[in-house]
Amino acid sequence: MDNRDEVSAFLKSRRAKITPEQAGLPVYGQRRVPGLRRGEVAMLAGVSVEYYTRLERGNLGGVSDSVLDALAQALRLDETERDHLQALARAAGTGGARARRRPKKATVRPSVLRIIEGLHDQPAYVRNNRMDILAANPLARALHCELFETEPVNTCRFVFLDPRATRLYPDWERVAREGVGVLRVKAAKNPYDRELSNLIGELSTRSDAFRTLWGAHDVHVFTEGTKRFLHPAVGEMELVHETLDLPGDDCLSLTVYSADAGTPAADALQLLASWAATQQQETAAKQAESER
Repeated sequence: MDNRDEVSAFLKSRRAKITPEQAGLPVYGQRRVPGLRRGEVAMLAGVSVEYYTRLERGNLGGVSDSVLDALAQALRLDETERDHLQALARAAGTGGARARRRPKKATVRPSVLRIIEGLHDQPAYVRNNRMDILAANPLARALHCELFETEPVNTCRFVFLDPRATRLYPDWERVAREGVGVLRVKAAKNPYDRELSNLIGELSTRSDAFRTLWGAHDVHVFTEGTKRFLHPAVGEMELVHETLDLPGDDCLSLTVYSADAGTPAADALQLLASWAATQQQETAAKQAESER
């Protein structure tokens, strides 16, 4: 796996984001490039200019953890960016034998299915590293009813290729940016996942917005936060979400949405559950009628 272009672009993009003033460096004369110069990053990281130039050309193979830490500090990387840099370094040090291995297909354990099905008043789903939703409870299907109209159910394809996404997500720009950041993190950790590479290629070809955001080389990890929805049947709601990686399943994560009791969002979730039950009854009735 040759990830030198990815490494080079990431380091250059981080260097361009830091001003000399932010790094505590004096500024002399007019600067032709944004951000820090290579020599300034090298000085801050305690390495030679020649060595840093080698790193920024994408050669992270064999780089020690201490150098990576010094580089992360010099570039003022946050925790997610530090982890991303380490993942790129690990990928640079792997051999061709690993590249020939096909990633194991992820499946959702029955115990995890029971957990999400037991969350009757909270939308919950399991997603893989390609942002495919592999399992979801009825309330999650109702919350993302338009997303579940296509197969495979992929959140990034919906965000960038379905015009209804800009209505469902009032903060579409943030949702889109975070989704691209997650894919970039996953791509660094799973450099031999051909399906993931194909998804990134497809979105880059079909979406100008994705292509622009991908070129920024920003990274993101879903943990906790809030997300606004404008549901076609229920209206606007703001829900809290938690995302947890599933132990023993490196590529799977569980996401659960919730709302504090007594809030408008909690009332909206109850209305959503009622709407979902009605939809299920109507669907069952239609199926029964067609079978007669």
